[in-house]
Amino acid sequence: MATRSASYMDRAINTIEWLAAIFVGIVALNIFVAVVLRKFFDTSIPDAYDFGRMLLGILIFWGIAATSYRGGHITVDLVWTAAGPRMKRVIDVFATLVLLFVVAVQTAMLFDKVRGTYVDNVQTYDLNIPTWPFYAVAWAGDVCAVLLIAIRTYRLIFHPEQLEEIHPEQKADE
Repeated sequence: MATRSASYMDRAINTIEWLAAIFVGIVALNIFVAVVLRKFFDTSIPDAYDFGRMLLGILIFWGIAATSYRGGHITVDLVWTAAGPRMKRVIDVFATLVLLFVVAVQTAMLFDKVRGTYVDNVQTYDLNIPTWPFYAVAWAGDVCAVLLIAIRTYRLIFHPEQLEEIHPEQKADE
């Protein structure tokens, strides 16, 4: 049963990481098309700036989700490097719990922003498209980040062998 739930969790993690990668592609495509249209056809995509801004926000929150589980983000871990294996695990659990708390609060605040843009009927400048769905997709990325950090915390505490830890300084020592 533990293997089955681990495979469900791994599939959820991979799906979230793929969604983050798709948003990178959408942002790049938006920028590329906007530049080509401006340079060669002397025109632009209506609301290109608004779309770019909101897509970048979506990308940031889904990127947080993608990097939160793997622990592959930029870290400064001088104390962690000097610590023994038991202390390293304590530091990892503490840091992940703090991250879980911070991202959970951020998610609650972002939901308030989604609700506010919906209630205020905020729209894009040219096409008058409601902006709340873009904020909602960004919020969904933040919810996924909370989910992945919770999975990471659970695995750190109860099943550390299921984590694929990436620490470059360990590879240099080998």
